[in-house]
Amino acid sequence: MSKGEQTRRRIIARAAGIFNVQGFSGTSMGDLTRATGFEKGGIYNHFSSKEALALAAFDYAVELIAQRFHDALAGQERAIDRLLAIVGVFQRYVIDPPLPGGCPVLNTAIEADDSSSTLRAHAQAAMTSWQKLIGKTVKTGVERGELRPDAEPRAVATIVTAILEGALMLSQLYDDPAYMHRAVEHLTAYLQSLVVDSTTPAQPA
Repeated sequence: MSKGEQTRRRIIARAAGIFNVQGFSGTSMGDLTRATGFEKGGIYNHFSSKEALALAAFDYAVELIAQRFHDALAGQERAIDRLLAIVGVFQRYVIDPPLPGGCPVLNTAIEADDSSSTLRAHAQAAMTSWQKLIGKTVKTGVERGELRPDAEPRAVATIVTAILEGALMLSQLYDDPAYMHRAVEHLTAYLQSLVVDSTTPAQPA
């Protein structure tokens, strides 16, 4: 990796937390210069605009979460184990967030609805990839006879992401992980109900 690319990635990593906490509109170039340690001109040497940096920072944040999904799913073969591993990633988010400020997809989706169509598109793409991951897991589980035939992939993906994102929001709003714990307990029971001939309940990863 070239020195220029190293510098660019350092700026992105430092800016990601600021954008996630303050939002795109609430983050000034002054905030970014203080967070990154680079002057305005130094930042613009690597990014054409504040939005370009915000997009790169958002994608970086999503990559951090994607890596957690990858690690949690490693070695998990059964559909129910994979689904509960995904739930476990969100559960961990409350006590060990990859970035301060909550879920970057949720934060960006809410703010970008009024401020940036490009950021909104990136948030939508990230959420779509998560829902596809869950949906594909459910579809494979049904095909293997591990999950009930009436387990509809899109419906399960919607339920899981909606409950978990809502739980993240509530846990952050009230600074209380109990909201996530309740959501995980409910989702665990729901996902277990989809298992065919399950005799030993699995636990979230």
